[in-house]
Amino acid sequence: MRSAVFLLLLLLIVGGYVFGQGTKKSDPCANAQSQAEMNDCAGKEYKAADAVLNQVYRQLVAMLDDEEKSQLKEAQTAWLKYRDLNCDFVADQYKGGTIRPMIHGLCLADMTKNRTAELRNQIKDRNQ
Repeated sequence: MRSAVFLLLLLLIVGGYVFGQGTKKSDPCANAQSQAEMNDCAGKEYKAADAVLNQVYRQLVAMLDDEEKSQLKEAQTAWLKYRDLNCDFVADQYKGGTIRPMIHGLCLADMTKNRTAELRNQIKDRNQ
């Protein structure tokens, strides 16, 4: 009987250890419940998209001559202004509401990802 109890305890301890090793830290944004959490997650999504955009932008700049760099800089500046104004407009339909920051962040993230795809296409076209 003692051996059976000992064996059972051993199995529980080893099983718990093995099961615990396979557990990954979950993404808090996957289970965001409150509006504040969702707003924060939208902001993080935008920041991540912006970091990728900046990386791709630098890759494209490295391929360009001085005149093209100047053109790209002017286009990017105009695009940034458009993106920011457009997302303000989109989010302002919720002005005064707690959902506005989330809508704003998601708009910024979406437009930024689209611009990144455009710049990647420019890199691809120039590599052909």
